Amino acid sequence: MNLLLTGVTVTDPNSKHNQKICDIRVVQGKIAEIELTLKPLENEQVINGQGAFLAPGFFDLNCSIGDPGFETKEDIKTATAAAQAGGFTGLAVLPHTKPVVHSKGEVEYIINKAKNNLVDVYPLGAISHELEGKELAELFDMKNAGAIAFTDGNKPITDDGFMSRALQYCKGIDGLLIVYPENKAIAGKSQVNESKTSVLLGMKGMPALAEEMHISRDIFLATYHQAPIHITSISTAGAVALIKKAKKDGLQISCDVAAHHLVFTEELLNDFDSNYKIKPPLRGKADIKALLAGLKDGTIDAVSSQHRPHEPEFKDVEFEIAAYGITALQTVLPLLVKAGLDAAQIVEKLAINPRKLLKLQVPVIAAGENANFVVFNPAEKWEYNSTTNLSKSRNTPLLNQTLTGKVQLVYNNNQFQVYG
Repeated sequence: MNLLLTGVTVTDPNSKHNQKICDIRVVQGKIAEIELTLKPLENEQVINGQGAFLAPGFFDLNCSIGDPGFETKEDIKTATAAAQAGGFTGLAVLPHTKPVVHSKGEVEYIINKAKNNLVDVYPLGAISHELEGKELAELFDMKNAGAIAFTDGNKPITDDGFMSRALQYCKGIDGLLIVYPENKAIAGKSQVNESKTSVLLGMKGMPALAEEMHISRDIFLATYHQAPIHITSISTAGAVALIKKAKKDGLQISCDVAAHHLVFTEELLNDFDSNYKIKPPLRGKADIKALLAGLKDGTIDAVSSQHRPHEPEFKDVEFEIAAYGITALQTVLPLLVKAGLDAAQIVEKLAINPRKLLKLQVPVIAAGENANFVVFNPAEKWEYNSTTNLSKSRNTPLLNQTLTGKVQLVYNNNQFQVYG
C-alpha cells in the first residue's frame, strides 16, 4: 500500500525540508516525493497529518526483551509491537537473557528471530561471560555476528582492572562499551534515593555518590586508554557535571538518561508503589532540573526507554522485594512532552543521536531515501490502558491514565502501522 501524508511538519535536521509543512508520498518503501502540496493518486492511502510532526523513526538504546529464556516477561513480537506504538523503528536490546547474549550464537538467534519486522532489532552483546564481570565474553565474534555494542545491562562492572581490559580490547576492535554507573560498595542494598524521603520511608538510601564515583572511575579509565565509553541511565546533578567537564576536556564520553528520570521524583514513593521502583532510583527535583539542562546544552546525548517488563508476581508485592523497572516503550514520548522538550529536541535525543552513537545509518527525510519515520502529535491525548498497552507486561504507574503526546504512524522496511 502506497501512502500520501498531507500537511505534516518535517522535523529532521539533516533534511532540506526541516521545519517545513509538506505533503509526502511513499511508494514501495521509499519516499518518492516531498512537496508543499501533492494530489492523491489511485490506490493510495491518504493520511491527514495536520498538526503532526514527521521525523526519522525513534531508536532506543536501552531495551530489555526476555527472549530468549524469559518470554513470559516479553518476547520479540510483543516488544516490537509496543516499540512501534511508541514511535520506535529501532531497538538495541540488552543481553541479560537466558542464555546470556555472550557469544555469536545468541546474537545470531536474536537477529534471525527479529527478521522481516517493521522494527529493526539490534543485539547488544555482554561485556563479561555470564554477566559476572570476571572474564571477557566473545566480543570479537559477537561484533562480527552483528552485535552493535557491548554492555552488562544494569550490572555495573565493579572490578577496575577488568573494566580497564574491556576498554582496551574494545578499542582494538572499534567497539563501544555501554556501562551502568553504580559503585556497589557504596550503594549496598539500598533501593531508594538517599534523602529526607528515604528517612521518612524508613529505608536505606542510595547516595548520588555511588553513581558519581563510578562515573569518575570510568572517566579516568577512558582518559588513560583514550577510548570511547557510553554511560547509560544517569540520574544525578553530579553525574551531569562530571560528564560535562569530561566532554569539555575532549574525552570520548557520551551518556543517556531514561525518560522517566526527567519527570518522576522520589516523592512518588510515599505510597510504596512498586511500579516506581527503578534503578537508578528516582531522585529529587534539583536532579531533574540538572538533567533537563544537560539535555538542552548537549551534555546528555540521548534519551532511552529503559524498558524493563516484569510478570505481576515480580511487581505486585511488597516494595522491598519487588523487582526494579518500568514497562516503558509506549510512554517515552508522553514523558518527554511532559518534561517540556519540543519536537526538535525529541527527535535529536530519540532518533538522531542514538544512531550516531552506535554508528548506524541515520534515516533522512528526503526524496529517494528509504522510508523510516514516525508521525507524532505532541498535543494529542490518548488513553493508556489494558487495551492500548501492547507489551506483555503492565508494570507501569502510567497505566489507566490519559497521556499527552501520541504516535499516529510508523513506517519502516516497507511496512507501516497507523494508530487511530
